[in-house]
Amino acid sequence: MKVILNKDVPHIGEEGDTKEVAKGFARNFLFPRGLAFPYTPEVVAIFEGRRAEIEARKQKKREDAASLKEKLEKLELVAVVPAGQNGKLYGAVSSQTIVDLLAKEGYEFERKRVEVPGVTIKNVGNYKVTLKLYEAQTAEVHVAVKAQEEASDKSENTEKKAKASAPKAEAPATEEKAE
Repeated sequence: MKVILNKDVPHIGEEGDTKEVAKGFARNFLFPRGLAFPYTPEVVAIFEGRRAEIEARKQKKREDAASLKEKLEKLELVAVVPAGQNGKLYGAVSSQTIVDLLAKEGYEFERKRVEVPGVTIKNVGNYKVTLKLYEAQTAEVHVAVKAQEEASDKSENTEKKAKASAPKAEAPATEEKAE
């Protein structure tokens, strides 16, 4: 069934686009929510009258994506992950990890719009991650994956905790002997 989209619909198209969709999808999802209208001469005439307005919104989205691209390409993300001595990570840096790092910087992205080289990063180093913006625009973000300092810090903390708890354990033992 041929429809004209009234609003942007993810994975289908944008406002003003003419698309071919299944009848059930149109009747049960798009039409009740006001996301699309049937492709008729009357509806086509209405959308032709709104064409300039729709194109202005699309142009604004393109400009926003271009400015976002400039900001993102200047950004360098740092992921601190536990790793072995040879630089191999115990886990992996995935697209979700990148989304979380971007959220800390104030950028909201869907995980599907993040392309990590080789699906996941499994070694310490510097990488370029591609973010899909509007239409065909993409931005490359530099990600530095660093090993988490673990062995020396953990052993020092364990020794301090053992010394702190040792005097407490000895005190009740001496009181029992006094009785």
